[in-house]
Amino acid sequence: MTGDAPVKVRGTGRLRGWLLDAGSDQALRHPGPHGRPPEHRHHPWWKVMCLTGVDYFSTLGYQPGIAALAAGALSPVATLVLVLVTLLGALPVYRRVAVESPHGEGSIAMLVRLLSYWPGKLLVLVLLGFAATDFIITITLSAADATAHIDENPFWPSGLKGHEVLLTLLLVALLGAVFLKGFSEAVGIAVVLVAVYLSLNAVVVADALWRVVTHPSAVGDWTTMLTTRHGDPWLVVGLSLLVFPKLALGLSGFETGVAVMPTVRGDPTDSEARPLGRIRGARRLLTTAAVIMSVFLITSSVTTTVLIPPEAFQPGGSANGRALAYLAHAHLGEVFGTAYDLSTIGILWFAGASAMAGLLNLVPRYLPRYGMAPAWARAVRPLVLVFTAVAFLITVVFEASVDAQGGAYATGVLVLITSAATAVTLAALRQRQRGRTIAFGVIAVIFVYTTVANVVERPSGVKIAGCFIGGIILVSVLSRLMRAYELRVDHVELDPAATRMIDERAGRRIRLIAHEPDGRDEAEYRAKLAQTMADNDFPDDSDVIFVEVEVTDPSDFETELLVRGSVADGRFPVLSLASSSVPTALAALLLEIRDRSRRRPHIYFEWSEGGPARNVLRYLAFGDGAIASVTREILRRQEPDPHRRPHVHAG
Repeated sequence: MTGDAPVKVRGTGRLRGWLLDAGSDQALRHPGPHGRPPEHRHHPWWKVMCLTGVDYFSTLGYQPGIAALAAGALSPVATLVLVLVTLLGALPVYRRVAVESPHGEGSIAMLVRLLSYWPGKLLVLVLLGFAATDFIITITLSAADATAHIDENPFWPSGLKGHEVLLTLLLVALLGAVFLKGFSEAVGIAVVLVAVYLSLNAVVVADALWRVVTHPSAVGDWTTMLTTRHGDPWLVVGLSLLVFPKLALGLSGFETGVAVMPTVRGDPTDSEARPLGRIRGARRLLTTAAVIMSVFLITSSVTTTVLIPPEAFQPGGSANGRALAYLAHAHLGEVFGTAYDLSTIGILWFAGASAMAGLLNLVPRYLPRYGMAPAWARAVRPLVLVFTAVAFLITVVFEASVDAQGGAYATGVLVLITSAATAVTLAALRQRQRGRTIAFGVIAVIFVYTTVANVVERPSGVKIAGCFIGGIILVSVLSRLMRAYELRVDHVELDPAATRMIDERAGRRIRLIAHEPDGRDEAEYRAKLAQTMADNDFPDDSDVIFVEVEVTDPSDFETELLVRGSVADGRFPVLSLASSSVPTALAALLLEIRDRSRRRPHIYFEWSEGGPARNVLRYLAFGDGAIASVTREILRRQEPDPHRRPHVHAG
């Protein structure tokens, strides 16, 4: 099985064929690591900023209302804290992520490189659970907020109001239908949506700021409320720091920003190893988006807090989840307000599309490669159906409420940013950059505090993430067990010495002896050869080749094999391999020799000591138990014809 191979459809059902279709036509239209985008997919960084901006900028639709509901009169001060954390914390972290992981894999890939074996894989599963929480809640929360804008619009028929859950489900279903049909990145659509949305927001905020400046009594009422409740300025700052975690929704978009890096147009001199132009463009993208969002966050927080009555932010209030839309309708008229609603609905819906594309990029990139998802997880449509069904469930459970989903969304966002801060801290430490290690470490501590405070305040988020993590781990364990006997090798490459060894024996019987080396001296090889000949009763030692496999990371599932040939002590030919699994490597080598020499090779094993159950568990966990029987089973499944299957002997 190869990492980029299309999913092969087996079976006669048309539905099955349609679901698993990953052929050329679909691969051109679907996102994800197994799609094949057209060559003209690279765009200037500012256009790609709009692609990630449909997620990031769309939070303006609900962020001011959530901030006012969470912090009350403290909202502008708490939002200022959020902006400082954005510009001085999250932005430097993700600018470093762009350098360390320029191929769209994000901070998770950095941690994967820093951590290996089963702890690393478990960490990936946990982070994928939080990423799934972030992206799924992005879909449901954005659709719920779009529903709020539709429901509160004065031109929306009154008979259709009060059906928020049904309308949100329809929006989610429409999103799923688009991806089932085939979704291209549509950067042009994102540019138009973001340009219109930000322009209308600029008009609303500018008008609101003018009203604040020309009506000082409104500012006076706000400052009076602030000083009456919190007279000490230091108390205001302290309470704002405590309230800040509730505003963490305004940090969304950074992980998406690095995920879309492969679409950034780089320099003509860029290479896959050093895409310096792409990195430079991505860093401009992140910085520009953060600055634009920071300006809107501060201005919208001040204007909505000063101009909107506090009771309007409460659940059921006319400004709940749509504070800027409230100002647009109240101050600029119903026609302009409706235009603002339409632009908000469009960008919120497209934010769900950005999140779905992120899921389709992450899941096939990691889980199938680790053997921790069924093979159909490489296909787009089954995953779309799974994600849409989960989004349906979340929408029904939370009754399409923006406020109720805010905690889960913030939890997913904060955990991903915390993992990114941790990753860049470890990367700086490994590169012995003392100043940056300290700076990134401080940022990581801030995000750890923010994440913990958010979880304590709103535990629903970690509960949902826990459900995602538990589901992913359960599916991963079952999948790993069910796929234990697959041939998990992408590619076999023979070096010149190994090629010569096999070609010289192509016209004769090829005998391989599986050998676990110790001292690699002449006596060891001579004793192993004598024992194998005695156990299996073959007449002479001509054309015998020793095969030695070094186990690398047994938690890896798919691997590539490089076979090196050598001669031990001037007499004993040896083929050396490194793989995550001894039986998998040997089975792949035998099939490669068969195909190259057009002869069925023989391989000779000793039976493993210990009970069968213990040896199978060793194979599953460490890649080196029950070698003879597992090698034979992998060959049987890979080559059903016994007349073409390599011979396996055990004595």
